[in-house]
Amino acid sequence: MRTFTKATIGFASAGILIAGLAGCSAEATTSSPAPAASSSSSADATPTPLASIPSLSGVDTAVLLDADFGAALTSLGLNAGTVGTATLEEGSLHFPITGGNVDYYDPAEDYRPYVQGSIEHEGSGFSLTAGDIVVELTNFTIDPGTSELFGDVSVNGESAANQELLFDLYGGTLKPLEMDGDNAILAGTTVHISSVAAGLLNSTFSTDAVTDQMLVGIATITAATK
Repeated sequence: MRTFTKATIGFASAGILIAGLAGCSAEATTSSPAPAASSSSSADATPTPLASIPSLSGVDTAVLLDADFGAALTSLGLNAGTVGTATLEEGSLHFPITGGNVDYYDPAEDYRPYVQGSIEHEGSGFSLTAGDIVVELTNFTIDPGTSELFGDVSVNGESAANQELLFDLYGGTLKPLEMDGDNAILAGTTVHISSVAAGLLNSTFSTDAVTDQMLVGIATITAATK
């Protein structure tokens, strides 16, 4: 555990990345954003997706930490650190993409959610430490259909939760797709602490300062297209 210190792609693949990887189906509001609807599929039979990425690999999901989030950690006496293959670079936490898949359906049809799949980040995460209590949040999985991020939680090395909803993602400020060689880059999705994570952290650290939907930072997803 490390402690914090101060070519082109096809239209279909681009559609998946734009609509899915950043959980951008939600509209952000100025105060209390609401997550994307997670309505069940409304068609009688599963239609054929317009495009699919059957196997995601590389590069990473990065979260530029919000200054107020950092200040909140300091006020609580929490020290943050990286776990596993995660890194901290210029104020952003980086979690390598290790697997997953995405299917993209015609948004003009009734089938919902029109982006389905998962984006996996096995073997990385971050920790929060206060005194002799160490909480690790790891093995993140993004569900692009519901704009939610799940993960495992341990306290002092003991499992406390497996693939619980830890963060909500809002894509109202998503920027246009950019390319860097064969990598597609999507930036602007905001990351917020879920009510589940807030309750767990407050209980563990004996506080009530971690609030539901507290802004953690802004995500940038860089996905390899080849």
